[in-house]
Amino acid sequence: MHKAGFVNIVGNPNVGKSTLMNRLVGERISIATFKAQTTRHRIMGIVNTEDMQIVFSDTPGVLKPNYKLQESMLAFSESALADADVLLYVTDVVENPEKNEEFLNKVRKMTIPVLLLINKIDQSNQKQLGTMVERWHTLLPEAEILPISAQNNFGIDILLKRIKELLPASPPYFEKDQLTDKPAKFFVSEIVREKILLYYDKEIPYSVEVKVESFKEDDAHIHIRVIIFVERDSQKGIIIGHQGVALKKVSSEARKALERFFDKRIYLETFVKVDKDWRSSQRELNQFGYNLE
Repeated sequence: MHKAGFVNIVGNPNVGKSTLMNRLVGERISIATFKAQTTRHRIMGIVNTEDMQIVFSDTPGVLKPNYKLQESMLAFSESALADADVLLYVTDVVENPEKNEEFLNKVRKMTIPVLLLINKIDQSNQKQLGTMVERWHTLLPEAEILPISAQNNFGIDILLKRIKELLPASPPYFEKDQLTDKPAKFFVSEIVREKILLYYDKEIPYSVEVKVESFKEDDAHIHIRVIIFVERDSQKGIIIGHQGVALKKVSSEARKALERFFDKRIYLETFVKVDKDWRSSQRELNQFGYNLE
């Protein structure tokens, strides 16, 4: 009997969803940084065995949207409630359990199995953890609670075993050699954006979008041209830096990461352009892939 299903990861920003996704898939599919709201899309990572296919989905952190980009991010998170066979609701040891009550109510009404994962337990003690488990039992009485540390790989084997038990009988949804539903260009833009998140402070990372303008591949090399979009001229100056030093640093770090990801020699060109208020324009957001279609 073959089992297959969609296991969707949801939760508030900065609780470790992307780190968990990468740990479960065994590949670096989602960018994971110390900054909140790093995941903007719904990203699938596919785990295949001979008799099983688990389709994991990482989603943006749930938040009250302030502009259209965040509306799209919330839509990705809510879509994960609609097609899940198993839902992983991720929290951590410092988060207020009653944060985002509206989204929590939607999770409470679900009839599929919900695994409530209390992440980062290495940052807590037994008493604090026990108190948190009791609170979550009250808030999500039907959920099964599992303490984990995605960063330290604690509890991941138990979680995977439980997921496999809960998966329905089904033929695979994707080809057995497929790792993700995203094209190569998507991971180029995500890796460049990750380096920007790590290298710049304040509002800059959240005002940036990355678009792959060209991607030309042969047996040994990939030639990539990337446009980094910002909202203001002042942000463009910060991204480029004095005499282009900042942009060269980001490009160099991105190129190294891309070479590890694709296992090929990478030639990367990066350019910066201003696209005012792209986060609030639905037409622009559609071009950047922020739609559910």
